[in-house]
Amino acid sequence: MPQFASKRRVRHGASEMFDLVADVERYPEFVPLCSALKVRQRMPKADGVEVVVADMTVSFKLVRESFTSRVTLDRPNLKILVEYLQGPFRSLENRWTFEPKGEGACDVGFFISYEFKSRVLAVLMGGMFDTAFQKFASAFEARADQVYGRGAVRGSAS
Repeated sequence: MPQFASKRRVRHGASEMFDLVADVERYPEFVPLCSALKVRQRMPKADGVEVVVADMTVSFKLVRESFTSRVTLDRPNLKILVEYLQGPFRSLENRWTFEPKGEGACDVGFFISYEFKSRVLAVLMGGMFDTAFQKFASAFEARADQVYGRGAVRGSAS
């Protein structure tokens, strides 16, 4: 099963980065391959956790696929979990973590594993997905710089 993980130090606070990643409606503006995103449902919980069900459409050249995910926004623990519900995957799981590292900095952890149902789709989109996931972290950092108006990244991907 293909997977990708990275951990990067960014010059933005953990809470700011959490908010940026949690703002799923904005993904089509800056996330690689994301051409559309529609929130179906928002379910706030009493413990500061919110669950969002959303449809994301990814496009690359002539290939366009949509899938539905449950996104658990755990603000008290600065974690986001994305669980696959329906679409072209056999499985998909995505996790984000945000660890404060002093004034105005944090480590952003990103992990994703996925498997397409169709072998043909895996061949058509697999390599492109791998490349896109490698660009995800920098896309969110660039978006944070744009939204919060601060400097460039420090640290490295792993």
